[in-house]
Amino acid sequence: MKIRTVMGVLICVALVTGCVSTKTYKQSLAELDDARKALESSKKQLAELEEARKALESSKKQAAAEAESLQKELVDVNARVASLASGKTTAQEEIARLQLSERDQELNERLKAEAAEKIRLEQERAARVAEIQQQQEQLKAEAADKTRLEQERAAKDAEIQRLTRTHEELTKSLQAEIAKGDIKIKQVRDRLTINMVDRVLFDSGQSKVKPSGLKVLKQVSDILKNVTDKQIRIEGHTDNVPIGVKLKDRFQTNWELSTARATSVVRYLIEEGGVDRANLSAVGYADTKPIASNETEEGRTANRRIEIALYPKDLSEIANQLKP
Repeated sequence: MKIRTVMGVLICVALVTGCVSTKTYKQSLAELDDARKALESSKKQLAELEEARKALESSKKQAAAEAESLQKELVDVNARVASLASGKTTAQEEIARLQLSERDQELNERLKAEAAEKIRLEQERAARVAEIQQQQEQLKAEAADKTRLEQERAAKDAEIQRLTRTHEELTKSLQAEIAKGDIKIKQVRDRLTINMVDRVLFDSGQSKVKPSGLKVLKQVSDILKNVTDKQIRIEGHTDNVPIGVKLKDRFQTNWELSTARATSVVRYLIEEGGVDRANLSAVGYADTKPIASNETEEGRTANRRIEIALYPKDLSEIANQLKP
């Protein structure tokens, strides 16, 4: 029953490993300790069974010695029977022979019982050995899970620390634009967002990055090119004002404009900024993800923006990168 309880706990642990947390880690350690205690108890029981088996072997040897002695006595009795049949022995001697036969039968029954007990103990011992082997395999699996959790936890902590340094470097490099309110940088644990109003990078209605915007992107790319453990998504956003007649030949809707702007930023980061293209993606959202009301000019200005989002890669991949 104890083994089933331990296995039940382990199944519960496996179901929640998607979340790498201190609570999960401590719980895994506690369950591993319980499993080890259960194994020690099983080993103690196995030792007791082994002692019982040895005692039975000793008893069996003693019984065999007794049987040999009785066999010798039986030979002697047979000789006496022959003597009785020839009239050379008395009735009293015959009675003694019968009593000896009963004793021999009792000894045989005792030997059978002891043989059955030996078989039972051997079966119980085999079952206990199999149980201990199962517990040992279980402990190995738990130790592997513990190692994996530790690696993933270390990877996540290191990842957040690196992202925090990236945040600090970006804040320092873009402090002038941040002071004007044109750029906002926000970090939530392992995610970082750089929000730029469109006038920082583009002239009105244009998708080509203007010269002053290129300088800003240079500052950003100098930092992002050193980020290897994040996916970097460039998002283009607009307000809800339809594309004007003069721009219709280039951009039919805000979807085309937002996508073109995001793509322009990605191209610069790859071709001029040295950012790994495998980590980059571009997407246009048009006016579908506003961060302010489009009812005011201030709100529409906030909604016309480029967002650079840094988010985690697969955690197991990051953990593998940290292995020596």
